[in-house]
This record gives sequence, structure tokens and C-alpha cells, in this order.
Amino acid sequence: MNKIATTADPEKDQAEARLAEKPGTALARWNETRAVPRAAKHYGWLSHLRSYLIIDPLIWAYTLILGTVSLIVSLFESDGRVQHELARLWSWLVMKTILSPVKVIGTSGFDNSKPRVYAVTHASALDIPIIYVQLPFQFRIIFKSELLAYPFVGWHLKRSGQVCINQQNPAASIGSIKSALRSLRASVPLVIFPEGGRSRDGKLQTFLPGAFFLAIKAQAEIVPIALVDTFDLLPMNTYHVRCQPLEMRVGVPISTAGLTLHDMEKVSAQVKTAIEELRSATPPT
Repeated sequence: MNKIATTADPEKDQAEARLAEKPGTALARWNETRAVPRAAKHYGWLSHLRSYLIIDPLIWAYTLILGTVSLIVSLFESDGRVQHELARLWSWLVMKTILSPVKVIGTSGFDNSKPRVYAVTHASALDIPIIYVQLPFQFRIIFKSELLAYPFVGWHLKRSGQVCINQQNPAASIGSIKSALRSLRASVPLVIFPEGGRSRDGKLQTFLPGAFFLAIKAQAEIVPIALVDTFDLLPMNTYHVRCQPLEMRVGVPISTAGLTLHDMEKVSAQVKTAIEELRSATPPT
């Protein structure tokens, strides 16, 4: 499901060169000073016990209870708005339980008065509750059809108006794509994970081809978001939640006005460069 990939230096240099040619590049106004790597924190047996005996069972309980309520609600509503609030409640409970406060830096992109697509890094299963808690408006998520196999989570995604994309058979997703475009044009933002899946090593992966297809079709602005330290919080293939402070770094919106589908590669490089800047630079104090 996930492919490990790193950005080659020549590719990055070419992307930066293309951006330099365009005045007013919409990158976040961060310090150019690179962040100093922090020493790896040791988590002992008490941390493991806290996670396995308290945090994990509580998260599963929240998922079971609120997932069931969400499915029942889906029988009586058609736009997913109540289900979004239930997902936000689930996320709030999860974030309170994992004792990992999130500092949000740069909120100029939090504006749902115009069509916007939020492009978010994805390194942990706990990225989803962070997004639901921190984005202060209704939105819909683009997700892979493989997630439909997960009990409650997949069922909620399917019945709450989220956008399912079948990567093996894109033609089967035409209905979802049309629905997403209608939502975008009605100023209901979309959240996408352009890497296509969680990172196995915490590094930024190659963006999927066509990740910004919907943004360009709807002429929507793209807001880059970097979630910092979520890989250390909960890496893949473990249930050990390592409680720690986190950051959500929000970049400056990137316009797609006047662009066509022929510009997808250029837009993808621009968004990726913006996210790399957010991840690696030291934010102003």
C-alpha cells in the first residue's frame, strides 16, 4: 500500500528552479535555518503499558461507539454534516487520550469562503484525528478504496460523503470525482494526502500522479500542511503511542487559477517544495 521514496536532489533542484522563475511563489514565510535534529527520546516499559492497557483500548472503544452512532445517523442524513461532527468528537477524544498537544503555526490558509484543497503529509494513523480537531470547518477527505475494508472506519468514510478513489480502476471513481468537484465549487474543502499512504520511515514520499487533478479542475487554491513528529508518535506496524508534543505547520495557499491538467506536474512540484520547506525549516518565534 505504501511505497518508500525519497526526493532526489536533482529533482528538488529542478523544482526549486521552476519556482524561482515564477514571482510571488506561495511558500510559507519560514526561516531558512534548518531545524536542529533532536536527540531520540527513549520510551520505557511504562510507556508501552500505558499505550497497550489504557490508550489503545480507549481509542478502540471510541471507534466502536461513535462509529456505530455515525452509521445510524447516516440512515437519516444525506450531506454528512452530522457525521463530520461525530468524527470531530471522536478525534477530540483521541487527542485528549494520547496526551499529545498540537501547536498550529500559520492559519492564513484556514478560509473556507473559497474552494480550497488541503494537501497534508501522512506519516501516522493519528494524522486523521489531528486534522479533524484542528481544521475549524466542514471538509471531506479523499481516501483510497482499500480503507473500505476496515470495520467502522471504512463504513463511516463510505457513508459520510468522503471521496473514495479506486487507484486500480480510476474509471470506477468517476461518480466520486464529480461529487468532489460539486463540493469544492460549493466551498466545501477537500483534504488530500498526496503521498497516497502512510510513510514507513517518516520521510516525505513521492506524490501520486494526478494528486491535484481535482484542485486544478475546480480552480481551487492548494494549502500545504506539514504534520511534524507524528511518525514518532505512532509509526506503522505498532500500537505503541508515544505521547509527545506535535506541530501542524500551515503554508501559504497556492493558486491554480488559469492552470490546466497539463500543469499537474508543475503544481505537484510546487506543493511538494512548499511542504519540504515547512517540514525542514525552523518556524519563526
